[in-house]
Amino acid sequence: MAATADPLVLDFVEWVARAPRSHAEVVETWRTSCPRLTVWEDAADLGYVARAAIAGVGTVVMVTEAGAQLLRDNGRVVG
Repeated sequence: MAATADPLVLDFVEWVARAPRSHAEVVETWRTSCPRLTVWEDAADLGYVARAAIAGVGTVVMVTEAGAQLLRDNGRVVG
């Protein structure tokens, strides 16, 4: 059975899968004033994305294997 997710979470994971994003870019792009709309926090809590510190670059947000599987399961293959 395919894993399903909120469409916005899928959109977010797909966006990150195209290229690792800086933490600042993620916060700026997916910022919201609605406390109930926590797309990127939800994706992180579900294990679809993770933060990593890269020397000389800073903190980046990247898709995990679980996130890549979620994309495949939902027909959103990136790469």
